[in-house]
Amino acid sequence: MIHRIIAFSVKNKFIVLLAVLALVIWGLFSFQRLSIGSVPDITSNQVQIITVARNLATEEVEQFITFPIELAVANLPGVEEIRSVSKYGLSTITVVFDEGMGTYLPRQLIGEKLAQASKDIPAHFGSPEMAPISTGLGEIYQYTLETRPGYEDRYSVMDLREIQDWLIKRQLTGIEGVVEINTWGGYLKQYEVAMQPEKLRSMDISLLEVLQALQDNNENAGGAYLEKNQTNYFIRGEGMIQSLEDIRKIVVTNRGGVPLTIADLAEVRFGYATRFGAITGNGQGEKVLGQVMMLKGENSYAVIKNVKERIAEVEKILPEGVYINGFLDRSVLIDKTTSTIQENLILGALFVIFILVVLMGNFRSGLLVASVIPLSLLFGISLMSLFRVDANLLSLGAIDFGILIDGAVVVVEYVVYQMGKKFPGLTGKAQKEGVDKLVIDSSNRMMNAAIFGQIIILIVFIPILSFTGVEGKMFQPMALTFMFILAGAMILCLTYVPVMAALFVRPSKNENETLSARIIRTVHGWYEPVLIRALKHSKFVLITALIAFGSSLFVFSRLGGEFLPTLDEGDYVIQPVLKPGTSLAQTIEITTKIESILLEKFPDEVEQVVSRIGAAEIPTDPMSMEMSDIIIKLREPGDWSRAEGKADLANQMTAELSVLPGITYQFTQPIEMRFNELLTGVQSDLAIKIFGEDLETLYRYGLEAASIIRDVEGIDNIKVEQLVGLPQVSIRYNRDKLALYGLSIADVNQVIRTAFAGSAVGTIFEKERRFDLVLRLDRETVSTEVVEELSLPLPNGEKILLKQVADISFQSGPAQISRDDTKRRIVLSLNASERDVESIVTDIQALLDAQLDLPTGYSIAYGGQFENLNQARDRLIKVVPLALLLIAIMLYFTFHSVSETIMVFLSIPLAVIGGIVALWIRDMPFSISAGIGFIALFGIAVLNGIVLISYLNDLESDGETDIHKRILKGCKNRLRPVLLTASTDILGFIPMALSTSAGAEVQRPIATVVIGGLITAFFLTLIVLPVVYYVVKSKKIRGFRPGKALTAVVLLFGIPFLSPAQEQAIGPEEAWAMALENNYELAAARLSVENRAVLTRTGWDIAPSLFFVGTEENQRNLEGDGVNSFGFQQYLDFPGVYIARKKVLEKDLLLEEDRYGLRTLALKKRLYKAFYQLDYLVKKKRQYAGFDSLYQNLYQASEKRYASGMTNKLAMVMAKARSEKIRLNYSQLDQDIHIAYQQVQEIVQTSDTLRINAPELTLDMATLPQLEDHPSYAYLRHQKERFAAETRQMQNKLLPGLYLQYMFQKVDGVSGFFGYQAGIQLPLWFGPSRARVQAARVSVYRSENEIDALGMRYESALNQKKSLLEKQLNELDYYNREALPLAKEIVSTAQTSFDSGEIDYLEFIRSLEYATEIEMNHLDLRNAYNQTLLDIHYFTLP
Repeated sequence: MIHRIIAFSVKNKFIVLLAVLALVIWGLFSFQRLSIGSVPDITSNQVQIITVARNLATEEVEQFITFPIELAVANLPGVEEIRSVSKYGLSTITVVFDEGMGTYLPRQLIGEKLAQASKDIPAHFGSPEMAPISTGLGEIYQYTLETRPGYEDRYSVMDLREIQDWLIKRQLTGIEGVVEINTWGGYLKQYEVAMQPEKLRSMDISLLEVLQALQDNNENAGGAYLEKNQTNYFIRGEGMIQSLEDIRKIVVTNRGGVPLTIADLAEVRFGYATRFGAITGNGQGEKVLGQVMMLKGENSYAVIKNVKERIAEVEKILPEGVYINGFLDRSVLIDKTTSTIQENLILGALFVIFILVVLMGNFRSGLLVASVIPLSLLFGISLMSLFRVDANLLSLGAIDFGILIDGAVVVVEYVVYQMGKKFPGLTGKAQKEGVDKLVIDSSNRMMNAAIFGQIIILIVFIPILSFTGVEGKMFQPMALTFMFILAGAMILCLTYVPVMAALFVRPSKNENETLSARIIRTVHGWYEPVLIRALKHSKFVLITALIAFGSSLFVFSRLGGEFLPTLDEGDYVIQPVLKPGTSLAQTIEITTKIESILLEKFPDEVEQVVSRIGAAEIPTDPMSMEMSDIIIKLREPGDWSRAEGKADLANQMTAELSVLPGITYQFTQPIEMRFNELLTGVQSDLAIKIFGEDLETLYRYGLEAASIIRDVEGIDNIKVEQLVGLPQVSIRYNRDKLALYGLSIADVNQVIRTAFAGSAVGTIFEKERRFDLVLRLDRETVSTEVVEELSLPLPNGEKILLKQVADISFQSGPAQISRDDTKRRIVLSLNASERDVESIVTDIQALLDAQLDLPTGYSIAYGGQFENLNQARDRLIKVVPLALLLIAIMLYFTFHSVSETIMVFLSIPLAVIGGIVALWIRDMPFSISAGIGFIALFGIAVLNGIVLISYLNDLESDGETDIHKRILKGCKNRLRPVLLTASTDILGFIPMALSTSAGAEVQRPIATVVIGGLITAFFLTLIVLPVVYYVVKSKKIRGFRPGKALTAVVLLFGIPFLSPAQEQAIGPEEAWAMALENNYELAAARLSVENRAVLTRTGWDIAPSLFFVGTEENQRNLEGDGVNSFGFQQYLDFPGVYIARKKVLEKDLLLEEDRYGLRTLALKKRLYKAFYQLDYLVKKKRQYAGFDSLYQNLYQASEKRYASGMTNKLAMVMAKARSEKIRLNYSQLDQDIHIAYQQVQEIVQTSDTLRINAPELTLDMATLPQLEDHPSYAYLRHQKERFAAETRQMQNKLLPGLYLQYMFQKVDGVSGFFGYQAGIQLPLWFGPSRARVQAARVSVYRSENEIDALGMRYESALNQKKSLLEKQLNELDYYNREALPLAKEIVSTAQTSFDSGEIDYLEFIRSLEYATEIEMNHLDLRNAYNQTLLDIHYFTLP
């Protein structure tokens, strides 16, 4: 195939050159359409559901909005994760779907469910809506509305907000690729009727009367039309409010014939909606922000270009003195990263071209090889455009032009070598005729080896395509891009390169005098003595290589790990942590001070500072009013005067901001923050999540965990999620008094809503603009006294005060309720600083496991980058062996020899040595980028080995039998191509490895691994590989087994990647999954089911056919041969017998499946009960450990007190006895734990060490299986059906069967005679058959009775368990409410009383024993409760 392609190309040069021209045109056209970005969009396939309920507290938001919506969407197909945040006035739910479902199907499913869920949400509580179809990279352009100097007093923040909403936003809407223009900050204009409480009381008017008056006086009406003078006059009543004066003139009531108007009761003015967010900027106070959000999947660079063009047009029509300040432009980062890519690619290409021209020794050949670079790049770009692969930092980050041209280097170098050898000084026409044949033969010979090397490089990238989740979105485009470009290079090597070599390449006239020849001679002069010495000391060389590999594995285990290096976006985001309940005005004041400090202290570093406070109009990023994101737009690092880098700048900023007391700061970056939030629900690199039910308990343990880990090295500020502490004015109604006055809670709530939140009573139009008309109390007059004195109208027309029917007090309530997969949690957010995430988490886990004792039902998990790292590492554990296996297979197809496959495969571990050492030298942790670098290195490293071994085999085929001479000659002749490929590969990655431009952080690990690996692979390939070849071919190692060696190499190399992940606690579900995979009992049961499934194919079991041959002698005459017969006969049952038998076998299969279900249920129940028993014993031992320490201290104290005469001997003896008893119980628990652990291991059947984590059990009656779904019921039902099928089978056997016979006859030597018989089989003796039918019917009746009996037993036994559970639940409730607090109080009181001398030592010990007994009884009761719960969850009958 390869020979034919090359030959066709050389013979049809014009066609090939025409195709290359078409490729250039196609590539340039595709480049114009290529989507360009900064980094891949790693946002998961998610839908955000946002509900704004301005007047609801946090708990009500969770109860009435968040929970019903979560429940509605939980069972949608493809849902992988549900996260939610409930806070005052806002519910945000994030539903993550499987990537394969696309973008719009999940939104359609969510929309259908929201329509149903909205019915369960009260109408005035808000309407759930889906967030715009955007992603973490969707916020492509952010701007603030500013006023020029001299216009500051002309435009208020409310005016700027109106300009944003009704002018700018409308102009930007409709741009292709823009999905939403989000507005943040400013004052949303309203027509406000601000009531004066004193006037209302003095005039004896209620708010509801004013509300009704406003609603009744703001509408237009139509009265059809009148016909007059052959014309229709449409009747229109115009009653819409047009101005503030119209509002003032509205009559509320009449008093003594005198109208009482709005102007008499309230101040009518322009007001603003209740604010939940604001924007400040550059220390100048409040501003208005616009946020352009891009549609998911669009070309960000093109969309930003269109947005900026439209903004330039909009600025022309803005009011005088107003301009748009674009402070965050995503195209700036795109330009920076694109510049980095261009710089790296151009420098890499120049390095490669330079080394080609120098080492090829032939200017034409060097340019020919270099021309492959742009052509293969155009081919790759064309496919990227075709398959919609974005061009960004990662998709183009792994391109090494040196790797792309390896095949061309090998081919052209060999062509030049052969030309110089066969056609020295080529000039005449006679010699030109042989050029084509030489090029074809030379290209074919080298491409046979090189093509496999390139295919191997292609193949190792295929497993990367199996990546899913974040790592898939990051690295799949990179793998596709590299494969596209390398495929182009391969096609060019088979077509374009041979054509151009035949046309333009000519040997040098004085090849031995070229710079290339002198370099190669010098290198060979150094190399050959080393090689000869290595061949003499082969064992030493091999042992040294093995030690080097082992040492590199040790170094690898110490590297640490992180998900991805942090991309330097060029800007900072500071998140100050303020106390919950901080007012919006106070937050604005603080952020303005922070902005002023940063601009004043860092004028050369900071260009602009904009603070986003609270929530935007579309709250995709739900923040409370005390939370803010301070976005710092930095100048270019070259302009900085104070800081040496971003880390130093962050430290200096923190120091300068320390003048503001009581505030801590977290530093992150805009895109990084948004990605972290959308992927894991938090805005930091690492999240420690504690799950539980009670918010106060969660917050307490969150603070305790933060204090435990505060001193861990590498942590940059710990932020504990503020769940509690929100100040509230609590109004608790007295229902008895409400009933006395005839008031309903709805009436009172409406008055409170109107008074303080404001009620929208209509809409006022200013031409196209529309504004709400709102009634509320004057904000400036609202106080606690006003709340208490709020007037409530009674049904009889009288009025009372709110304080007469309610208790009004200040309280602290939940600030935020966060849930993951419907479970409440608290998050400790922290960022890694100058240390890898994995080692930080390792230290944190060790500290928290040792010092944080969570109560039952509470658990801890780690998210953020660490979670992504573990998921990606798990994928690498599967991908790396697959890549190695594919390489081994391709090598075997190349050489058809196991020994030679092993020899070339050794290039991989030799290359890995350099990759690991390079990471260690540059102080880089192992990251997924580095992992991708290793995978790429696997394929690249074998190419030189393939070239060298193939050439040695060619020399052997040419008759070179002396191994020593063959190796020296082969290494000498292949030194140039090996040196060329290695140097071009290395130099192609050098700019990427050394770059400090924007985005280079992600590329550096890949380049570092490949460069380090290729360096060691180059040297060791030229030394170790010839030694291995010499050892294998000369059989110097006895007992060498190629197959075993290959296995050993693969397994040894896989060690660093296949090493088990850090041991993690498993829950019962994980343990059950292991049992399903490992348990032999279940495996045997599954085989029984499989056996029955196979037997169902025997239903149509027809009796064997009888073939016969015979001679009838009694008919033989004197002269003839008699009658010879040949034929066959067949007995057939009635067809219904076979059908019925098939049904019986199918029912037997169902019965076997039911037996498997029963075994599975029983085994799962055993596992869960053993699991929770083990968990109970571990906790009990932990409890006893505390008791042991306590009583040991008491005993030691009692000895001292007895020695000093402060107590009697009895107290000391009792303390000692109690201490010894506790210690005995404590030691015995080890045996109990071992037994329980063995019970779990017996079911799980794994050799791994298990560390358990048993979550708190709850009972949902709705999930309990009904009798009809229970395996026992299914078994009896199928047994009944089986007996019914057997009855039909017996009945069919009473029907007649068939008998058939057909035969051929030969009479006296004459053939052509035949005969047949047909008959029926009648069962003349019906008695036994009828008895079997009757017995089968009896079995059916018996099964029906067994089913009825099962129902009664099931209900009775289940009710008994439920009653027991209710009893235990009541006891647990008593312990939680009274006994456990009482035990703590007993200990505290006893200690205080003992210290004060009120009780003696004996009474003190008895008090402790009583408290201890309570705690142990509670633990025992909890275990019994769990066991009963499991009995119900996995209910089985004895």
